[in-house]
Amino acid sequence: MHELSIALSLVDLAQEEAGRHAGRVCAVHLRVGALAGVVPAALVASYEMASFQTPLEGSRLVIEEVPVVVFCPCCQAQRPLDSVQSFSCPECGTPTPQVDHGRELELVALEMET
Repeated sequence: MHELSIALSLVDLAQEEAGRHAGRVCAVHLRVGALAGVVPAALVASYEMASFQTPLEGSRLVIEEVPVVVFCPCCQAQRPLDSVQSFSCPECGTPTPQVDHGRELELVALEMET
């Protein structure tokens, strides 16, 4: 379960940043793409374990799930995929290899109390 190693890294990063601002972290905001290879529920459970008995204990992990968006060479437009089973434009059906969104795994914000 690699979600635990991701959660441990998130806790380390959040603690480091909280130390710079002398505050307590209430929530950690993360963007996770559908192709990132991360199970959001497993990451939340892992975060709870990783933050246990740390200054982040009791903080929330808030996950924004990012859909897969591809660029269609025929339509010359970005299109969200209906399913990750088929990398074809949902409008015209043209196969497309260019993924513009959906691979993200980004720590985007910390909510802190001072």
